[in-house]
Amino acid sequence: MSLQIYNTLTREKEIFKPINDGKVKMYVCGPTVYNYIHIGNARPIIVFDTVRRYLTYRGYDVQFVSNFTDVDDKLIRAAEELKISVPEVADKFIGAYFDDVDQLNVAKATVNPRVTENMDEIIAFISALIEKGFAYESQGDVYYRTKKFADYGKLSQQPIAELQMGARVLANDLKEDQLDFVLWKSAKPGEIFWESPFGKGRPGWHIECSTLARKYLGDTIDIHAGGQDLIFPHHEDEIAQSEALTGKTFANYWMHNGFLNIDGEKMSKSLGNFITLHDVLKEHDPNVIRFFMLSVHYRRPISLSDVTLNDAENGLMRLRTTYHNLDYRIQSVEDDFSDAEHKDEWLEQLTELKMQFEDEMDDDFNTANAITAFHELSKRANIYLTRDYVSVTVLREFYSMMRLFAEVLGVRLEDTSQVELQDAEIDALILERLQARNERNFARADEIRDLLKEKNIILEDTAHGTRWKRG
Repeated sequence: MSLQIYNTLTREKEIFKPINDGKVKMYVCGPTVYNYIHIGNARPIIVFDTVRRYLTYRGYDVQFVSNFTDVDDKLIRAAEELKISVPEVADKFIGAYFDDVDQLNVAKATVNPRVTENMDEIIAFISALIEKGFAYESQGDVYYRTKKFADYGKLSQQPIAELQMGARVLANDLKEDQLDFVLWKSAKPGEIFWESPFGKGRPGWHIECSTLARKYLGDTIDIHAGGQDLIFPHHEDEIAQSEALTGKTFANYWMHNGFLNIDGEKMSKSLGNFITLHDVLKEHDPNVIRFFMLSVHYRRPISLSDVTLNDAENGLMRLRTTYHNLDYRIQSVEDDFSDAEHKDEWLEQLTELKMQFEDEMDDDFNTANAITAFHELSKRANIYLTRDYVSVTVLREFYSMMRLFAEVLGVRLEDTSQVELQDAEIDALILERLQARNERNFARADEIRDLLKEKNIILEDTAHGTRWKRG
């Protein structure tokens, strides 16, 4: 079966044909780093990491680019609240981002470009759009002439006339048309800024990804991906900017994941159900989070709840149990002649299961059905393990295939949640707790104490400092 991808642009599944045989250029919109990412952000991170893993499994060399928006209104507000600079806010939460996604077993991108490190290219991109008549300056701001781009609305399938009628925008006398969007914002007093031919300011959001995708991947890329909420206006505007500049197709395949809900409701600060990934990882095994995110097809909505997480945990636990039982049995089998009669029959079953797994992943990366194939592999391994006589070749093939499926999905079959902390790690946490208490950050101090308690580390605060022992 050929690999097929559902293309948001055409609303159809299409056979995947990269621009260059053996290579894939893939761009995924990254986070705005003004805070810890929320749990909804984790879904595209996990989904498109898995897409990348499967493309690599299929033999492609994947150039994977995902940006950081490290300057915008939210970062400026966060800097004011935290009383630090905008770059310091970005550094803090980029570090936190990597700490969190590393736990989810997300592979490092080929490049994680930061907007602030590519300002010259962004300014040059805007200048070229002005020269071509697709953008104009207005009192220090620069706007894109939306109606000049004939295909505007093709990704979201919203004709520009309908967008004009349904536009919910505040009147802005600086714009020629209310559908025009900003490429460059003039700096307000006291704000961070960069010098440009248009005056002091900073880029708008949409121009960032167009510039960075072009710089690191070229005029036309294979796959552009992100959350469903980015289809309009972000990705629509990217197409308009990029194709107006180059005259070429910007991306051949557009992929978008569905929303993540909390207990069946849309996540929202106003509903009080806004949860960061950072907080979720304190309570749950990162592998369970990843396994849960892949348990539903990426284009469908998914609901996070105690029930769905518990189901994911139980499912992963069953796979881990089989995996460890196979490992134990392999160590106890001395030769490969005890089940020679049925060996070929079982190896044939394993080949069929591998084909089933690949067929599901070839069908628009259907991880939900691929996990079903994984459970079937586990079920048949358990049946084989009940036999009095087994072949070490078959056992090893079961074991290797479980590792293979897990690697493609990015889940770890080793249970990492029970790994003991090393002495140096404990000492470092105790020092951090002491510093937190000195700074009257009692919430963090209590958080560290509870973490150590979960790891069965008992603390004793004495006049001579904090001592610890394993319970």
